[in-house]
Amino acid sequence: MTEKYGVMVCGHGSRDKGAVSEFASVAEGIAARLPQYQVESGFLEFATPIIRDGLDKLRESGHNHILAVPGMLFAAGHAKNDIPSVLNRYAAEHEGLTISYGRELGIDLKMIRAAGERIKEALASAQDNVAMHETMLVVVGRGASDPDANSNVTKVMRLLWEGLGFGWGETVYSGVTFPLVEPGLEHAARLGYKRIVVFPYFLFTGVLVNRIYDYTDKVAAAHPDIEFIKAPYLNDHPLVLDCFADRVEEILLGQNNMNCGMCKYREQALGFEDEVGLKQESHHHHVEGIGTGTADHSHDHHHNHGHHHDNDHDHSHDHNHDHHHHPYPHADHPLGPVSMKKSGN
Repeated sequence: MTEKYGVMVCGHGSRDKGAVSEFASVAEGIAARLPQYQVESGFLEFATPIIRDGLDKLRESGHNHILAVPGMLFAAGHAKNDIPSVLNRYAAEHEGLTISYGRELGIDLKMIRAAGERIKEALASAQDNVAMHETMLVVVGRGASDPDANSNVTKVMRLLWEGLGFGWGETVYSGVTFPLVEPGLEHAARLGYKRIVVFPYFLFTGVLVNRIYDYTDKVAAAHPDIEFIKAPYLNDHPLVLDCFADRVEEILLGQNNMNCGMCKYREQALGFEDEVGLKQESHHHHVEGIGTGTADHSHDHHHNHGHHHDNDHDHSHDHNHDHHHHPYPHADHPLGPVSMKKSGN
């Protein structure tokens, strides 16, 4: 039997009409990037169509292999358990139908770049009299009972903090875990920064995003000496839609991206764009075995170690010991390498 592929985008659902409308727009954006497939969408709860409705449309139009992706940022209970349960039950009820499930958006440089652009939009609308090292970033995650998902928000925050050169960064959550938004912002206000950017790392609007902005206003009113900036959430940023399309294609390619998928030499990492394509150099083998015995480890390094990393960029390098590191983009950050040198370390 010839396989006919269709795509199913599985959302969580919301009672907020704006969130439902935004999800529909994202699904349309994904479909525009995957014209070779019929793309349907549905929700787990709180809204229609439900996931089974979308699956019905694909099956009834002759699709026998459905590529399903969770319309979610991170893999917590909904992506790990609830959606697969719906998909597995549906496949079991329809003989000859295959449903292949993709991964969540996760930690991806496209997502970080999209988030960076949302933050830059907010900064561009603010007054231009506060330096970045006097500005603090607070990234707000949804919050989950899954610590793995919660830790991913912290990694997003760190990549944005370092990539954009903020003076400091913190992670707070809208619910379930800690620290929550209000106490987190109160803590941030005590750190002495002139400006605090609050960025909800959310795909869509809804009660939680509105609550985040309300808490921001409340804390800002209590600290009039600090400028609080509310950055827009991700929504249908083009890079978000690109990332969803990537997740669909990964299913067919059988890809399982390891950490090198986040390599700054392969992809445009926020703040490190100039390093894409540069040769990577490892210096560790120069000290292998030193201090572990009496053998003479001196040797001539006029040789070439040509090897390739996932065939995406060249790792070949010679060892004449002339190792020039590409400049770190925030080398003069007041709380970074310069401060260590000033302290005499």
